[in-house]
Amino acid sequence: MNLAMLKPGEKGRIAKMGAIGPLRRRLMDMGVLVGEEITVEKVAPLGDPIEITVKNYNLSLRKKEAEGILLEDPK
Repeated sequence: MNLAMLKPGEKGRIAKMGAIGPLRRRLMDMGVLVGEEITVEKVAPLGDPIEITVKNYNLSLRKKEAEGILLEDPK
């Protein structure tokens, strides 16, 4: 399951970062790290961008970027 699949209000824990290169570095600089809990706050009407909360910070990601963030399976 990836971040782009979550609906507003749903939470997940980051299991793997699929992004590479400068995108990976930018996400890590923003606090999007393996093991962090992430909450989807809003999704734009056409699905892009996605507003998330990580470490009490609000961030916006493109859907393509969110697809590269894999989440743990809910238990």
